[in-house]
Amino acid sequence: MLGNNKKDCGIPKEWYYHGMMTIDEIEASAMTLPDQQRAELASHLLNSLPAVLQDDDAGLAEALRRDAELDADPSMGMTMAEFKSAVGR
Repeated sequence: MLGNNKKDCGIPKEWYYHGMMTIDEIEASAMTLPDQQRAELASHLLNSLPAVLQDDDAGLAEALRRDAELDADPSMGMTMAEFKSAVGR
């Protein structure tokens, strides 16, 4: 059964634990959920993991710097069309 104090994300009761499921069976069941419910499930799963990146990680530091830059000057951003054009797609 899903976490005791968590909402069930709309997962049908018949999917609750009735024996050991393989990761493939879990994934196949999850893929039948509507987008919103899959997103909620994914969020619960991701939030259950320990942090992987550290603030001293160079890639994370660069991403945070760029995010702050974009927050300060949104005109620096680009549309998806501009991005696709820039990468040649």
